[in-house]
Amino acid sequence: MARDTSDSTPITTRAELVAWFAEGEKPRERFRIGTEHEKIPFYRETREPVPYAGERGVRALLDGLARETGWEPITDLGTIIGLHSEAGGAISIEPGGQFELSGAALPDVHATVRELDEHLAAVRRVAEPLGIGFLDLGMSPKWRREETPVMPKSRYRIMAAYMPKVGTLGLDMMLRTSTVQVNVDFASESDMVRKLRASLALQPVATALFANSPFTDGRPNGYLSRRSEIWRDTDADRTGMLPRAFEAGFGYEGYVDWLLDMPMYFVKRGDIYHDVSGASFRDLMAGKLPQLPGEYATVSDWANHASTAFPEVRLKRFLEMRGSDVGGPGMIAAQAAFWTGLLYDESALDAVLDLVKGWSAQTREAMRATVPRLGLATPVCGCGGRSLGAVAAEALAIARAGLQARARRDESGRDETQYLQPLEAIVAAGRSRAEELLADYEARWQRSVEPAFAECVF
Repeated sequence: MARDTSDSTPITTRAELVAWFAEGEKPRERFRIGTEHEKIPFYRETREPVPYAGERGVRALLDGLARETGWEPITDLGTIIGLHSEAGGAISIEPGGQFELSGAALPDVHATVRELDEHLAAVRRVAEPLGIGFLDLGMSPKWRREETPVMPKSRYRIMAAYMPKVGTLGLDMMLRTSTVQVNVDFASESDMVRKLRASLALQPVATALFANSPFTDGRPNGYLSRRSEIWRDTDADRTGMLPRAFEAGFGYEGYVDWLLDMPMYFVKRGDIYHDVSGASFRDLMAGKLPQLPGEYATVSDWANHASTAFPEVRLKRFLEMRGSDVGGPGMIAAQAAFWTGLLYDESALDAVLDLVKGWSAQTREAMRATVPRLGLATPVCGCGGRSLGAVAAEALAIARAGLQARARRDESGRDETQYLQPLEAIVAAGRSRAEELLADYEARWQRSVEPAFAECVF
């Protein structure tokens, strides 16, 4: 997330919390696509991580991009921590220096691809003279946690202190992983629920298709998506498959109640982040927060609290798909096309819900637990020995039909189905990129991850 919300309007009732989500509703003709991706910087010559400070550090990257793009700086206590544009895009830095583009809300996948191409071109123009490259892997393949630089963002200091209290891998998540996310709109509460259920059920499919983090500490880690496995031991209060979303009557209120049950990280007042980790948002609304007695909740507090929930699909004023490792530009485009095809055509959405309707909460949880290791070979429990690869093939066919129905064409007359080709190749081969990389490690790479710094780059 590039920057925290700034809105000091008091918020005092549960109904106002619910209304905040409802304000995200849009007519279908205004539906947009937002794509976010992270990438891990490294020095090409030494293959070492890039610190924040110094003439060739992350700060220098941000300064150079500000000059290159004209985007305005985002600061934290006077320190530049990101950039933003008037068009809605933003650049931020994740805790371990992962460089993130939060793209603008755009009308189709073609536009998101153009945005990505322009961003990567600008980044290369700035990074290459500094000797910096970027990995297109879902986890840093070589550096230990203690070797990874920590970025100077106030909210990250609070999170880093809290993470070890609620899980064993939260610091790895913060410092060493990279993801790609797609944001989609909803027209109404019922539309939100349908999309949330469909996309939650299929997140293990996305994890399998985009598995791309098989190395840690310079060797295979035993997983195809180690990034995904790390999230399973980060913080159970704010992560996972959100089983209550499948309960009868679920809607905005149910999600609000889940957020109210979720402990807070911080309260921001002015430029200061106050550490209230573990505290209750209900106490802040009542003015009874022990760390800030007499301080009451604002719209900013609620928006920022919602941004610290990390389920596999997150509800804000849009829905955010969160289950995938980052990959190269073709895979970033493929993820945007995959979810757009599945969720933005009513017939496609009906087909997805029909595809997953027989899955119990136990089935969904079992897939989520198994897919980081087995990928497309993950069994779908209770479905006669069917694999997640077979489900992925059906989901891709649905996505293709949904994109064909949208009929959004580029300058050459091609529709958005072109971007699904990398995923269709993965399903046809039955092998994710992680499996291809593991084969390279054993053969061409001669059991070394060093070639990743030449071959697995943007």
